[in-house]
Amino acid sequence: MPTHPTLIASTLQLGMGAIPHSTGTTFRVWAPHAEEVNVTGTFNDWSNKSHPLQPEADGYWATDVAGVKPGDEYRFLICNNGQELSKNDPYAREVTHSAGNSVVPDHDFDWEDDHFEMPPWNTLVIYEIHVGTFNAPDPDKPGTFYNVIEKLDYLRELGINALEIMPPTEFPGSRSWGYNPSHPFAIETDYGGAKALKQLIKEAHRHGIAVILDVVYNHFGPGDLDLWQFDGWHENDGGGIYFYNDWRAETPWGHNRPDYGRPQVRQYIRDNALMWLEEFRVDGLRADSISHIRNVNGSSDPSTDLPEGWDLMRWINEEIQARTPWKITIAEDLLGNEYITRPTDQDGQGFSTQWDMAFLHPIREALTTQHDADRDMQAVAGAIAQTYNGDAFQRVIYTESHDEVANGKSRVPEEIMPGAAHHWYPKKRATLGAALVLTAPGIPMLFQGQAMLADGFFSDDQPLDWSRAEKHSGLIHLYRDLIALRRNFAGTTRGLSGQHTEVFHVNNEDKIIAFRRWDQGGPGDETIVLANFADTTREGYCIGLPAAGQWQVRFNSDWEGYDQEFSNFESFGAEAEEGEYDELPFHACFGLAPYSVLIISQ
Repeated sequence: MPTHPTLIASTLQLGMGAIPHSTGTTFRVWAPHAEEVNVTGTFNDWSNKSHPLQPEADGYWATDVAGVKPGDEYRFLICNNGQELSKNDPYAREVTHSAGNSVVPDHDFDWEDDHFEMPPWNTLVIYEIHVGTFNAPDPDKPGTFYNVIEKLDYLRELGINALEIMPPTEFPGSRSWGYNPSHPFAIETDYGGAKALKQLIKEAHRHGIAVILDVVYNHFGPGDLDLWQFDGWHENDGGGIYFYNDWRAETPWGHNRPDYGRPQVRQYIRDNALMWLEEFRVDGLRADSISHIRNVNGSSDPSTDLPEGWDLMRWINEEIQARTPWKITIAEDLLGNEYITRPTDQDGQGFSTQWDMAFLHPIREALTTQHDADRDMQAVAGAIAQTYNGDAFQRVIYTESHDEVANGKSRVPEEIMPGAAHHWYPKKRATLGAALVLTAPGIPMLFQGQAMLADGFFSDDQPLDWSRAEKHSGLIHLYRDLIALRRNFAGTTRGLSGQHTEVFHVNNEDKIIAFRRWDQGGPGDETIVLANFADTTREGYCIGLPAAGQWQVRFNSDWEGYDQEFSNFESFGAEAEEGEYDELPFHACFGLAPYSVLIISQ
């Protein structure tokens, strides 16, 4: 393509926003109600009129400015009906800060030998982090992507192979959960910006860890939101071209729901999703609160459905599957709707998997209920056995996430014994929950600090206390052993990543449950999980078994090596005896400590 700087039409690059090239930068913006658009910046001493954009079809404007290079700051000046609006670029890949200027991006990055292969989804163990607090050496400043890199060895040794990052796009100020995006295409400057995120992704891949990014498409803003009334047009005091301007705009976070029916807004959101997967090489996306994309109230009430929102997410999933089918998409819908993870050619929305309340709520209830007699083993059994569309891995299961340890809720040990999370009861029952997360059907997820018994509640201004890793090194060992079994490192528990589950023993009187997981079946595959939800020791608790021969205890959560307060109650392997029990052809008895889990296989 010719690049002579005086031939504007011939040097215009494809794409949106600021597109730098060898002789300058193309600027393109969508402003259908503008009468005139200019670009101003450090390259023209912030002149108002020296670089006008030319109108293109469908409300787009573009120009090419010779000599403009990465690092130059700019804004768009939009004239509409006598008013001049100074706006940041909706597609800005970098801003000086959330209320500052857009910056021409530098796309150069040396990925070196990054040829990462996404692990099979049934082997994933996800670890959710908040960049600002995960590893923040200075409590007065948020942590950065570089600080996260410092802990990748810890995550790899724990057995984590997928890192889920709470939204890192530019938000107002330096501290936030990230669910208030001001600039959806720009990376938070206080976290280190785009190059730092790419460096984290590259280093995570070197550690064998996939990176999943949390994206927010159910609303934008509300703060420092230049998208609001972007080109001066709006109706009903609404947000203008990027938003609904009627009752459909209403969300729990303001009147700021994007207009999923406008082709240009749909393209904007789709471009954003593909940018992370292709340019940043992230391995998956977790879409925040998609219930509020498909329905105004985030409910199942058909009178407030947004069919164009449903269609948008289906289209994006189809695009991802066509381009990068090995990358995972995770939905947060939370209403147990199996159509969310049903294939698009079967009237589904096409997500790979979804966060599952049907596991979370019954399990947390069973862990945090004060009295043993009140624990409901039938509810626990239902939580373990739940699947969507008959697929064990169409759900993400957890007992802690950013939502479940804040907003009036606390970490599981804190909920069990407020102010005394380090005591025996919280430790025993929290690790009981962890064992279920890492053995039940689903993709398991931990929240930052969970393995070192983080207490209290999550807040974006309270850094994770890494001194607890030393104090609770035994519990970290417990999680490491569980993850090793979940990922079948020793070749003895392949069933934990298999499709098949049967809850075959539910004792609601004694509060004991047992289930089996298998892939193909047989030794090294078929895996039994036996869990005691009561403060009672069982010298020899009998359960049914599917096959004859010796059954070995691979994991006993009561081992004193995990915590010096644990009783180290011995649970030995056993030879299966012939005779039907639990509707299985064989049986054996195992020692079972209070609030403990055994993992058993051949």
